Amino acid sequence: MPDTIAKHCLSFDVEEHFQVSAFESPMRRRHWDQYESRVEANTEKLLELLGNRRVRATFFVLGWVAERYSSLVRRIASAGHEIASHGYAHELITAQTPAAFRDDIRKAKGILENILSQQVLGYRAPSFSITKDTMWATQILVEEGYVYDSSIFPVLHDRYGVPSANPDVHQLLTSSGLLWEVPPSTVKCLGVRVPVAGGGYFRLYPYPLLRTLLRKLETEGSSLVMYMHPWEFDPNQPRMEGSIMSRLRHYMNLDKTELRLRALLQDFSFSSIQEAFPQIAHHHRLRTEASANVGGNCSPASSSDVLLN
Repeated sequence: MPDTIAKHCLSFDVEEHFQVSAFESPMRRRHWDQYESRVEANTEKLLELLGNRRVRATFFVLGWVAERYSSLVRRIASAGHEIASHGYAHELITAQTPAAFRDDIRKAKGILENILSQQVLGYRAPSFSITKDTMWATQILVEEGYVYDSSIFPVLHDRYGVPSANPDVHQLLTSSGLLWEVPPSTVKCLGVRVPVAGGGYFRLYPYPLLRTLLRKLETEGSSLVMYMHPWEFDPNQPRMEGSIMSRLRHYMNLDKTELRLRALLQDFSFSSIQEAFPQIAHHHRLRTEASANVGGNCSPASSSDVLLN
């Protein structure tokens, strides 16, 4: 365990194994309620693992899941973890209109806040689907009361990513105000940004290589922003039909994920996003105070707010 606690954060996208975008189809979506649910047991396994290590994380919970497992959401929060939004229906923003996106994130936020009786500040898009073509979503996030986003992946990928995006935690200026952006971790190798944040990459890279790349980022003074899914800790989950590439990405090395996470927690110190970046909560307080001062009309925080570099 490192002697000093770095500003690293660990996050989990809480969704069912059959809801991943790689296996998306209209017919499968219509039958979600008929598939075997495994999200509760898988998340409980994570809560036990994190509890044993006294690690707090951020859980981006899908509204569809929260609607059906409200007690799970409360258990996550009661264990000291941060609850954030993963949207409601796990639909790619690239396939949504702005109006549909607004309805989705508003519904998810409302469900989570009703369960918790507290505000939800963070959002992560399904499959990181805020891209150059859907950057309009950041403005809507501000308008719907979100304070930070963790959806813009600064990599080149066939399904998502904005290669030119700022890889560090920073603020985005939208026409409706400022939004904190917390990008998943990438490391520059030979002039190219390589994803190292988790998910399939966590299962693809040999752990010693991944640790070396993460240490490189840490040495450079960067915060680690890691992500995983509860289904990645379930090697016995039912297999879904899909393309060879989709099946490879989803099922590869599921039996190694838990051991690798244990090693990661031994080698690095993690907290939730809000704990790692207190500027986010400060921004929220400023926004709330500004709203109260003008009788409910929220004014954007000043562009002089502290930025992370």
